[in-house]
Amino acid sequence: MKPKSRYRWFIVAIFFVFMLLHQSDKLLIGPLTTPIMETFGIDEVKMGAVFTGALLVSAILYPLWGYLYDRFARSKLLALASFIWGSTTWLSAIAPSYPFFLASRASTGVDDSSYPGIYSLISDYFGPELRGKVYGILQLSQPLGYMLGLIVATFLAASLGWRGIFYITGSLGLLLAVVIFFGVKDPPRGQSEPEMEDLEKIGVYKFDGKVALGLFRKKSFVFLIKLIIALSNSRR
Repeated sequence: MKPKSRYRWFIVAIFFVFMLLHQSDKLLIGPLTTPIMETFGIDEVKMGAVFTGALLVSAILYPLWGYLYDRFARSKLLALASFIWGSTTWLSAIAPSYPFFLASRASTGVDDSSYPGIYSLISDYFGPELRGKVYGILQLSQPLGYMLGLIVATFLAASLGWRGIFYITGSLGLLLAVVIFFGVKDPPRGQSEPEMEDLEKIGVYKFDGKVALGLFRKKSFVFLIKLIIALSNSRR
């Protein structure tokens, strides 16, 4: 059964908000650089390390996220990514010293590399005729997120301070983690492919080691293996 059209677009809306707010939080560090440097009394080199740390962590973890998305429920992993985003941003907000802030901002790179799961889910909610449009809508969240972050930093930094802004964005990340965990279903993989249109049910198959080992206890299977080996030896 394919998901209803309204629900599919509800999923797009959730992911759009997630990416919009996540990008805003990710790029807020730029406009807030000066007050952060003043708080910890650091120079541009040390502030540059903050940017570099998050980039390195995200680059290293891209393959790991991809591996996890192929093996486990993508929606739950995305909820985890949102939770990590919110909690690490909160840790940045309460950082008492530069080393603590450096570590907490570097840890935000963990969720920065979680986007492949969104595109994987979207490919199962929308067929090839709509995927490009949906991807385009989701990608729009990145420049809009930067502009939103710039606006927030410009108008709220003076009244709330950079810590107050991180409290807000971190809280939104935690809230979205709950919404994604309970509101986003993980559809059967490949259900939106044209080849699957006539199938009412799509089976989900997993390798079972016990079942595989049990085959070797069946005489007919053992006989078949011996026969194959004998035939291959006779051809040499």
